[in-house]
This record gives sequence, structure tokens and C-alpha cells, in this order.
Amino acid sequence: MKHIGLILPHDYKLLSVAALLEVLETANKLVVESGKPTPFLIRLLQLPNQLENGEANFHNYQIQSTSEMKDSIDMILIPAFTTDNMKETIEKNTAYIPWLHQQYQKGSEIASFCSGAFLFGASGLLNGKFATTHIDACSAFERLFPEVKLKSNETVTADERTYTSGGSTSLFHLIILLVQKYCGREIAVQVAKLFAIDMDRYQQSYFGTFRPNYTHNDELVSMVQEKIEKQFHQIEKLDDVLNEIPSSRRNIVRRFKLATGIPPIEYLQNIRIESSKKYLEQTQLTVSEIIDKSGYTDPKSFRKVFQKVVGMKPLEYREKFKVR
Repeated sequence: MKHIGLILPHDYKLLSVAALLEVLETANKLVVESGKPTPFLIRLLQLPNQLENGEANFHNYQIQSTSEMKDSIDMILIPAFTTDNMKETIEKNTAYIPWLHQQYQKGSEIASFCSGAFLFGASGLLNGKFATTHIDACSAFERLFPEVKLKSNETVTADERTYTSGGSTSLFHLIILLVQKYCGREIAVQVAKLFAIDMDRYQQSYFGTFRPNYTHNDELVSMVQEKIEKQFHQIEKLDDVLNEIPSSRRNIVRRFKLATGIPPIEYLQNIRIESSKKYLEQTQLTVSEIIDKSGYTDPKSFRKVFQKVVGMKPLEYREKFKVR
């Protein structure tokens, strides 16, 4: 069971919170109806001073204090804000920032929706990462958080353990993406149909095909990309590849992430997983044979990474996407 912490900051948008709860509750219901355990334990969280001055319950949920949250939280959700003064709203909610840092350091993933990205940005946890927010708020966001790699035209961004969505129905695209990650594509599709959401608006970018970024002009990074893509099936240590590049490892990793959005080790992982997906779709090779051809030596590690990246087990993927 995944522990979800949905915070209720000052000036949160009721519609945003309601939509997030509706989707998560629907996913829980569908999974239970399929005969499996409830996937999400949902908690609503507020700062101690908010609880002292506000309501302790929200639509059948007991609001809990962030200071009393002892259990680990797998995913923290930051809803959109309803405000005419974002600077003032951020100041009201600065007490959330140390808590967000603590949870992230413990391994939590964090997702913001629409203007919730402003609190996320203020935390500094998005620095150097891709993010998006409501299209009309992008200029203000860029001025406030120049270290964040803003993708104003993106519906959804996913960068390591951080996720953001744009405005309006983009909220549904991100939360359904997270449902797919934790519950599998079948449940995600059912949820999308119930809410009449077109999954393709984000599906091809994040859970479809890994598309390497070649639009940068960094020749050193291009060299690393080419070596990884040609040698991925035989690379034993990534350092063996990086040592062939005329630069320090630290400089290569820094420039690589700046150019592609991900570090070299994650790039290698994505290339290998993409290769394994093609074998699953187009061949009759066993999973063991595919593991070997994809460059993995540890079956357990491969299966763990595959499920993390793709959102389902290798044989489940073959069953859904194999070319008949």
C-alpha cells in the first residue's frame, strides 16, 4: 500500500483537492473490485497552527498534523492555489518547506498541480529539474525561480522524484500517470475513461517511448549518448564509458544532466529498458534472454527497474503490447 499525503496549505483551491481525492478514491475502488488490496492510503495534512485555527475534518477525512506524521510517505501532493497574491500565499506557507525537505530526504516523491508548483519551487527542490505550471503563471514562475528548467508548454513533467502539471485538466493527466505508475496501465485506463481524460496527452512522453534529447549543442554530451546507445548491452561499469571521454567525470555528469535532463546512469537505464520493451513486443525471447540482451546481469535488479520505469512487470507488458 502506498501512503499518499495530500497537504491542505493556506489558500488551496478546493476544486484541485476534490479532483485529486476523487481520482485516488476511484482507483482504490477499481483495484479492490479486481480482487486486489487497496493501493492507496490517503491522508490529508496541515501545519499544526492551521489545525489549531481551522477544521479538523474534511469530507470524511480527519486532517492530520505534519508534525505528528511518523509513518513514511511515498507521495506528497501539493494542490493548486486560489489567490490573487502568490507572493503572499507563498509566505503564508513557508513553514511547509522544511517539512517537504525532510520528507524528500527520506525518499518521498512530490507532485504539484497547477499553481501548487509555486510552493514546490520555493522549496528549492525543483532547482535544476524540469517543471511546469499553469500557462498564464509561467512568466511569474520563471522570474521567481530561474534555476528551475520550466517547460511552459508541457502538460506534465517528471524528473527523478518530482512531478508537476500545468493548469486545468492537466491535473488529471498527472494524477492518472501516478495511478498508472502504482496500479498499472489497466486501472489507469479505466480511471481515464471514467473521467473522460485523453491519456495520450502525456502517455507518449512519459510511459510510451523513451526519446533521447539530441536538441542540445553539447558535443561532449553527444559523445556520451552515442557510446551508451551503441554499447548499452555490454557496458559493465558506466565509468568505463565516461573514462573514454576527454573530461572529468564530475564535469561530464553535470553537463549531461543539464543537456538531457537526467544523469548518465539513468540514461543508460532508460536505453536498456527501451530495448527490453522492443524485445517483449516483437520477439518470443524469454525474459531471461531479454535480460541478457539488454545488458543486465541481475534479473532481480532488471525486474525492479522495469516495473519502476514502465509501471508494470515485463510479462504484463508483453501481454498488453505484443505485436500479434
